Amino acid sequence: MMKRFLRVMVPLALVTAILAPSAAHAATTNYVALGDSYSSGVGTDNYNLSLTCLRGTSAYPALVAAAKGYALNFQACSGATTTDVINKQVGALNSATNLVTVTAGGNDAGFASLIETCTLSNCVSSINSTITWVNTSLAAKLDAMNTQIKNRAPNARVIVLGYPHLFSGTCFSALGISSSEVTAANKLADAMDAVTNTEAGKYGFVYKSAIGQFTNHGVCASSAWLHGLSITIVDSYHPTSTGHSSGYEPLVRSVTG
Repeated sequence: MMKRFLRVMVPLALVTAILAPSAAHAATTNYVALGDSYSSGVGTDNYNLSLTCLRGTSAYPALVAAAKGYALNFQACSGATTTDVINKQVGALNSATNLVTVTAGGNDAGFASLIETCTLSNCVSSINSTITWVNTSLAAKLDAMNTQIKNRAPNARVIVLGYPHLFSGTCFSALGISSSEVTAANKLADAMDAVTNTEAGKYGFVYKSAIGQFTNHGVCASSAWLHGLSITIVDSYHPTSTGHSSGYEPLVRSVTG
């Protein structure tokens, strides 16, 4: 009787194993990438996914998704503020979303116009005023965005990414930027880093600072992962394709594996 039972059960087990989906395919990672130009891929010179948002497959979200086989819903858009993320991007989130990445806050702080001021005149005073704004007002904007992400994607692992120090010194690529402006700009990155980290922690999100990862790879470094002042103006002071593949992608992969 036992032998007959085993003769029946062994083939049945084999059939079940063949028909059942493997663990690798059973659970799809639904990945939604939110944020601004640092997530969309500005600076990679590859905008094959959206010319409007300057979004492309050389950006870190696409690199992570391709490497891991994730189902990517790529929402990040050049110029996006935290309010834009709320109004135009978080609608892609739902209870099935299980991974989210986001960079935001730089446009709220007026980063682009600030760098323009630095290029044309001395901007130390403007940067110091912006640091004060970051320390007093950015948290509320991040809080509103993070609340939406948490509520719409309650089952997701959320990775919030920061901005690097832009400069590793002064050089022709940082035309118009003095050493005092370099110091001030990097202090602004520190302020944003601290506030964004604190706000992410309130929601149980993982915060990954880009400052350490980009050390010795800022503008004017011998191996720069950031554009300086570029003929293609939009690329200026944004990560290169290497900045995405060697800078931001490893930060995400340090969490996702």
